[in-house]
Amino acid sequence: MNKRTLGSQGLVTSELGFGCMGLNHHRGPVKDRNEMMKVVRHAFDAGVTMFDTAEVYGPYTNEELVGEAIQTFRKEIQLATKGGFNIKGNSYYPESKKETLRNSLEGSLKRLGTDYIDLYYIHRVDPNIPIEEVAQTMQEFKKEGKILQWGLSEASAETIRRAHHVEPLAAVQSEYSIWWRELEKEVIPTLEELKIG
Repeated sequence: MNKRTLGSQGLVTSELGFGCMGLNHHRGPVKDRNEMMKVVRHAFDAGVTMFDTAEVYGPYTNEELVGEAIQTFRKEIQLATKGGFNIKGNSYYPESKKETLRNSLEGSLKRLGTDYIDLYYIHRVDPNIPIEEVAQTMQEFKKEGKILQWGLSEASAETIRRAHHVEPLAAVQSEYSIWWRELEKEVIPTLEELKIG
């Protein structure tokens, strides 16, 4: 599998990543855990090195499954997860208070069985917390060595610019499909200009 640098912050990964949400969360009947762990291993054996999960998938159970599945090859992959929700049972809403972000990250590290996350996304932008404060928190997490890079999910071009100005983003994750092309107007040009993956 070919490798590429994601954005301009030095994160090298496989061209194809593995979105882990469907392993045990969302769309369809409950899947056999052992079989899903084999799927992760098969993806790795095929050359995939980017594995993407989130605390809210389950919630929490997807990170636990992925964490168990990757233990024998953790140092050979890039692990991405997403946080920044206040989770109460099966309901959740975006919350980017520093304490919430720290709790999210610490929980993810524990569930994934690792001491660092290669790429940590803010899953949804919290309209109540300035994105600059969120970027400063990510800067702290990077200095602590708990995350190597950070990104945003489903963010506007303006939010991306403001965040990137404080602490450079490695990547932005958003829906982009034949049915949803809105990113072409402002977001993709902004990512290209700022060299964000």
